[in-house]
Amino acid sequence: MPKVIEWIGARENDIVWRYPNEEIAWGDNLIVHEYEAAVFFRDGKAYDVFRAGRHVLSTANLPLLTKIFSKLAGFDKVPFRATIIFISLKQFQGKFGAQGQTKELAPLKFFGGFWFRVEEPNLFVNEVVGSQGAYTTDSLQSFLRGYLNERLIDTLSQYSLAEVYGKLDETSLLAKNALFDAFSRIGLELIDVKFEGIDTTPEWRDRLFYIKTGVSGTEVLRMETVQKSSESLSKSSGAAVGAGAVILPQVFQQPPAGQTQVMVLCPKCGFQNPQTNKFCGNCGTLLQTQQALGGVNCPKCGAANVAGAKFCSNCGAPLQATVKCPKCGAENQAGAKFCSNCGAKL
Repeated sequence: MPKVIEWIGARENDIVWRYPNEEIAWGDNLIVHEYEAAVFFRDGKAYDVFRAGRHVLSTANLPLLTKIFSKLAGFDKVPFRATIIFISLKQFQGKFGAQGQTKELAPLKFFGGFWFRVEEPNLFVNEVVGSQGAYTTDSLQSFLRGYLNERLIDTLSQYSLAEVYGKLDETSLLAKNALFDAFSRIGLELIDVKFEGIDTTPEWRDRLFYIKTGVSGTEVLRMETVQKSSESLSKSSGAAVGAGAVILPQVFQQPPAGQTQVMVLCPKCGFQNPQTNKFCGNCGTLLQTQQALGGVNCPKCGAANVAGAKFCSNCGAPLQATVKCPKCGAENQAGAKFCSNCGAKL
């Protein structure tokens, strides 16, 4: 008597279900509902796939399995063994959340949701359901959450804190674009990714705030040193007081008047470095000042700007004009009386 093979009682959030009886006979009726697919799985590999409809199993509609078993004597007369895995083709939502770091090694915590659907059932069964032994919805969601978290950690490590912090929509879009192919490789379509929160430690939040308001990287580090020194002294007594008498005046001391230090932005992480630095003090990147490229430093914040810029790209301040020498054509600072190149009167 032919039996009916069907996914009965599927719930709204169910992604996968394994038919419990592995003995399949010719003439059995396979019923696949709308938005479902049934995949025949054996020996660690997915074979024939059935879409919505009523199917009477035969060698004609199981060509891949038939080819594998064609050498078995009596294969067309006796039941054969195979696992039938039903896959829902509807859209599903998953959750993600993990901790990583940005390219300047700032700690990063994030969480949110993602939406997906099974696009290629046979590939999905091969790469996830069968290979991971994930025959339940809970185990599948757990695998996909870890799969997404791992790739998000790697993706976000390529960006600075300023590029992702507080920018949920922009970060969601770049994550979706970066992970789309990774999901395609396991038979899934990544429909959308939505970050609901991105945060870092209080120390890095303060550092980011000061840098965004125009405070130089050197000044931020100086203020952090003051804070840490003060905290250390407040917890110590005796010898610490004597040490503080030496440390604190030097830390609180401002640069001498008229000796404002010119800063250069790192092209990789955006950290502000003294112009005398050859390498970034934050990430070690080789620095190349805009002055060496014919550019000009902002007289207000010290940021390097490209040649010909009229306003500072960092703080918006107008850049100081120059005067061309009538004799040699060299550029001189506005207000200069003599050419710094040939000595001619300006």
